[in-house]
Amino acid sequence: MYREIDIDRENLTLMGVKFPSFSALESTANAIGSNMFEGFEPTTKSVEIIRDYILGKISISELLDITKAKAYV
Repeated sequence: MYREIDIDRENLTLMGVKFPSFSALESTANAIGSNMFEGFEPTTKSVEIIRDYILGKISISELLDITKAKAYV
């Protein structure tokens, strides 16, 4: 079941998580939205992790480690 998530385009936030640009917000929202159709239920922590990956603050291997440890909950 798809549920709506809070996106504030004016303040550049997604579920309360701040983004540095509209393009970063949009990229993250699109990635999360696509995965929600597959059953993913985003948390504030998972939004922060995805944002950091998209911004290059964490690597793909770090993202995989976080995912394996289920540290996104």
